Amino acid sequence: MDYRIKEQAGFSPKIGELVSMLDYTRAVTLADVAGLSIEQLDYLAEGDSNSIGALLMHMAAIEFVHQVITFENRDLTAQELETWLVPLELGDKARSEIRNRPLDDYVAELKKIRDKTLSLLGNVDDSWLYEEGQYDNGATYNKYYLWFHVVEDETSHRRQIRILKRMLEKRK
Repeated sequence: MDYRIKEQAGFSPKIGELVSMLDYTRAVTLADVAGLSIEQLDYLAEGDSNSIGALLMHMAAIEFVHQVITFENRDLTAQELETWLVPLELGDKARSEIRNRPLDDYVAELKKIRDKTLSLLGNVDDSWLYEEGQYDNGATYNKYYLWFHVVEDETSHRRQIRILKRMLEKRK
């Protein structure tokens, strides 16, 4: 694992640094879930927790949504929302619907979304990161912030995964 944020071949300098952060974040996530069984991926702690599998699908969903917002400058279509709403919102539906899948399925979904992200990022330059938009509430953002949020969201949910793994260890 490389612990340096640096430019990456095939990308403009700042985009390459972003790719470096995305790659590191994903490598750590994948290391944290390596070897988990379906039972472990589906484990639900008491209360309103989400499973590790649901959190992995949430990571894929967040990245997909940010692709749509930043590269296509639009919201999700009804069909896309139907596909991604459960992993985006998590909660009761995710606890009941995102289950019984092997780790390879989640990893493949994460890889598919990431491959598209990298392809899209290879076609823009650093100025793209600073293009601005506005939320419905009037708050301004730039695309750099939105991709920072992808990293931030995955890191946050990875912490939840680590807590769930510790809970699973205590059950042994």
